[in-house]
Amino acid sequence: MLRFLLSRIGLIVPSFIGVTFLSFMLIRLVPGDPIEVRAGEHGIDPARLAELRHEYGLDQPLWKQFLDYEKSVVKGDLGVSVVTRESVWTEFTTLFPATLELSLTAIVLGLTLGIPFGLIAAVRRGSVFDYGLMGLSMTGASMPIFWWGLMAILIFSVALGWTPVSGRISDMYYVEPWSGFMLIDSWFSDDKGAFSSAVSHLILPAIVLGTRPMAVVARMTRSAMLDVLGEDYIRTARAKGLATGRVVIVHALRNALIPVVTVIGLQVGTLLGGAILTETIFSWPGVGHWLIESIQRRDYPVLQGGTLLVATLVIIVNLGVDMTYGFLNPRIRR
Repeated sequence: MLRFLLSRIGLIVPSFIGVTFLSFMLIRLVPGDPIEVRAGEHGIDPARLAELRHEYGLDQPLWKQFLDYEKSVVKGDLGVSVVTRESVWTEFTTLFPATLELSLTAIVLGLTLGIPFGLIAAVRRGSVFDYGLMGLSMTGASMPIFWWGLMAILIFSVALGWTPVSGRISDMYYVEPWSGFMLIDSWFSDDKGAFSSAVSHLILPAIVLGTRPMAVVARMTRSAMLDVLGEDYIRTARAKGLATGRVVIVHALRNALIPVVTVIGLQVGTLLGGAILTETIFSWPGVGHWLIESIQRRDYPVLQGGTLLVATLVIIVNLGVDMTYGFLNPRIRR
């Protein structure tokens, strides 16, 4: 097991190097730099412009800027925002709980619906349930998040008035952000109704963000279950007279979970990418919204540090997925 873990950890280093290089170079392909964006239409004195560029190292060759950035990352220094003058790490840790709360709720909704949908579709293969659930999953996987988010707002917020349009909680409530998770903070708040307001603000963006993972997990669960249900040991279990529920849940589902776990791990990256669009549509104050603003302002340190931290989370989750393989199927460790 240790060799299996070390082999996976060895792949992390080139991943980090690739992420830092891409995050460093791609933003610099966009015209303009943070100093020019700050100057705006009114311009700035050329001498002061040169001074600011020198202060942030923007007057250095790209290769030297990249090496300096790599040295800072190795030391744990992600830099300071050009716009707010705050540490990138401080801003990230302040905003990340909002993104994590939204993403966790979305993936829980996706798994809660996706796995049972796929299970039912596999057991009732060729039935109305199968075609209906898979048609619903195909629709969910095909809808772009930005379109689905806007349609959800128009239907459930504007037309029906069931949910708020944007934000994390109503302005009429003040909740002390001691944990950063609005559901937790509002639950322990003295303001009555704060928790229900937080739930009503969370549910629609979570559904929008969780639709694609739900669809993908349902289709993968169905496919994996159909493969497993045709195996000899399943026929043997049925021949022994075991209850259908026990055969499906205990014997079939566990062995079908390996490809499903793979999909779940991959959906973490999809969730974080989708969170950028979802947070922008619903004005959700999280990391995704923060990164979009950093692109518009050409805030190099924020974009580089934020991208690296998000990529680190994805890498850690994928490592956890690899380790889960070893527990689900001990042969993979070897």
